[in-house]
Amino acid sequence: MATLGIPQNTIQILQKYQFNFQKKYGQNFLIDTTVLERIIDAAHITDQDMVLEIGPGIGTMTQYLAERAGKVVAVEIDKNLIPILKETLGEYDNVTVINDDILKVDIEGLAKEYNGGRPIKVVANLPYYITTPIIMGLFESGTPLESITIMVQKEVADRMQVGPGTKDYGALSLAVQYYAKPEIIANVPPNCFIPRPTVGSAVIKLTRYEKPPVDVEDPSFMFTLIRASFNQRRKTLVNGLTGAGNLPVTKEQIVKALERMQLSATVRGETFTLDQFAILANLLCENR
Repeated sequence: MATLGIPQNTIQILQKYQFNFQKKYGQNFLIDTTVLERIIDAAHITDQDMVLEIGPGIGTMTQYLAERAGKVVAVEIDKNLIPILKETLGEYDNVTVINDDILKVDIEGLAKEYNGGRPIKVVANLPYYITTPIIMGLFESGTPLESITIMVQKEVADRMQVGPGTKDYGALSLAVQYYAKPEIIANVPPNCFIPRPTVGSAVIKLTRYEKPPVDVEDPSFMFTLIRASFNQRRKTLVNGLTGAGNLPVTKEQIVKALERMQLSATVRGETFTLDQFAILANLLCENR
């Protein structure tokens, strides 16, 4: 089978099957072999690995993954792509294609079935409109994960790896950095895709921590605090948390906790590090 990373091969297969791009699935197929190789190299794929690929499209990256990995499980939501994948991946016996929505798939079950429950690697060119739910779903599902190497919108990649005090810093930054070490591998311009997206993209690798970098008694409570403090960024942390309405803590308890942290009651949530959110959550848990 011809390498699909070469544009004319991609165009040929799309014409053969008279494939129409579905806007609702955010389909942009990669047509740059250099970028594909960088993704595979960054993910450190070996023949010992099971790789979960989300949204294989016509199988462009899947071909590269199949050459390196022991096993590739590719989950594709668009049923019109299944016959194309049968052809483009026909010569690989280590690939399983599943026609389903990744947000509904039991990924932990796949890791058990195809990898004996050992940690898997995720590689994907993600549809931009559901990047965050997919990433958070992977981290929160309890699936054994070694790393996630993904193509996302450049702005989202930036958001995942920035620190406090920047305009991109927010709940996503903190959630990702609680679970993994983020590292931007490459910036990818729109002309590397068919059809061309309107925004730039980036490849980011999230290497899962064996143990989160902060000790927090109740992580879900900490994330509720984080979301509440970024929902109204311009407010002080105290007002943001009191105005959230879904937190079982009083204004007095928040002010007292900040005093114990030797911080002013006028501090804003966007200046807080992950470590500070963990301390605040633990202090408020004591009072609950």
